Amino acid sequence: MNAKPSVSGLPGGGASPPASPEAAPAASFDAFGLPPELVETMDGLGVTEPFPVQAATLPDALAGRDVLGRARTGSGKTLAFGLALLVRTAGRRAEAKRPLALVLVPTRELAQQVSDALAPYARTLKVRLATVVGGLSVNRQVAELRSGAEVVVATPGRLADLVSRRDCHLNHVRITVLDEADQMCDLGFLPQVSDLLEQVPSDGQRLLFSATLDRHVEQLVRSHLDDPVHVSVDPGAGSVSTMDHHVLTVHPADKYATATEIAARDGRVLMFLDTKADVDRFTRHLRAGGVRAGALHSGKSQPQRTHTLARFAEGDITVLVATNVAARGLHIDALDLVVNVDPPADPKDYLHRGGRTARAGRSGTVVTLVTPAQRREVNRMMSDAGVRPTVTPVRSGEATLTALTGARRPPAGAKAGSGNAAFRGLGSRPGRPAKESRKAAEARKAAEARAAARVRRGR
Repeated sequence: MNAKPSVSGLPGGGASPPASPEAAPAASFDAFGLPPELVETMDGLGVTEPFPVQAATLPDALAGRDVLGRARTGSGKTLAFGLALLVRTAGRRAEAKRPLALVLVPTRELAQQVSDALAPYARTLKVRLATVVGGLSVNRQVAELRSGAEVVVATPGRLADLVSRRDCHLNHVRITVLDEADQMCDLGFLPQVSDLLEQVPSDGQRLLFSATLDRHVEQLVRSHLDDPVHVSVDPGAGSVSTMDHHVLTVHPADKYATATEIAARDGRVLMFLDTKADVDRFTRHLRAGGVRAGALHSGKSQPQRTHTLARFAEGDITVLVATNVAARGLHIDALDLVVNVDPPADPKDYLHRGGRTARAGRSGTVVTLVTPAQRREVNRMMSDAGVRPTVTPVRSGEATLTALTGARRPPAGAKAGSGNAAFRGLGSRPGRPAKESRKAAEARKAAEARAAARVRRGR
């Protein structure tokens, strides 16, 4: 395929200027000329007014133009590309193993989320969907492809495996979507994505959506998009007007006690730690204290991850403790608080962690716990992310912590600011667990038992 022109907004850019969402004439989905039965299904699901990214991209996407969309997570990208993909695929039937449209995403969770979001509209238009990801039965996925699927939603690794096994052929694909393209590049999928795109007919439509546009994304744009329409909507994920950013400075010895009180708040909270081991330890500690917590990281099987996410979405568990695996591709309605127990080092990670709240125009808060030794690096990271947080020193048990996060203060008679006595096994620095003595372990278990008893009495 011939090299494509660069895109305005990227280094050396000079293609179509960014579309202005404010100029989009459509105030409802009726204005796009969508099939009446599709609009009826959307109305039944309460989807009546397009988000800015949908209003800005749907006319060109429906017309078959290549689109480069820059929009933060939670802005409505799935329907922005999904409606156009389904409408332009409807009425055609795929042969065995030869899909007509392809959506590539970086994670299993995002693949399932995209499939779930598009499923009701696909049924209305009689378009068959298949989800192709690692961690689940490859035989079932092969069977779906053999029976014929017009649209395949896939992670690059599993799709590449199926293509190499000749269980999937991409020579009939006419529409290709790259969702969260920057994360696919960050995770090292750029070679696989490029190889897969080389097998897709070069004259097909390409829709690329990304929260950030870096040099790796530019490489994909130059090589695989043809004179794309450039749309930029809510590009600054960290400056969302409905999102509050707080840095809470804590003493290292008080960090996990502070995090525990936040976790015990009324309402759900998503908490990020750096390592799988720390996620598991902190989750066990919260459960021992009567907090309904679940762990999510790459060491869990896909069925375990799916089950935990479903329980969190339904409110069966109120705290999701996760590594960066949950920083993208996770949509939970009305999640109003994200806590970085361990601050991320990368500004993009910060923006995407925070992007789990304040979605679809709702408000939300991002809290980052920072020790004095971390302040300089966190300040630099926040500056690179374009975020100016409110900085507040806090201690566990203080009213300030409760006012900012809804944290539950210690019961009457408990010693405020008692530090990490019950959390020795977590260590005082993220990702570096300290060795726990027998005496400390006995004290920890006794403290956890007392905490659990207090919670049970409080209920």
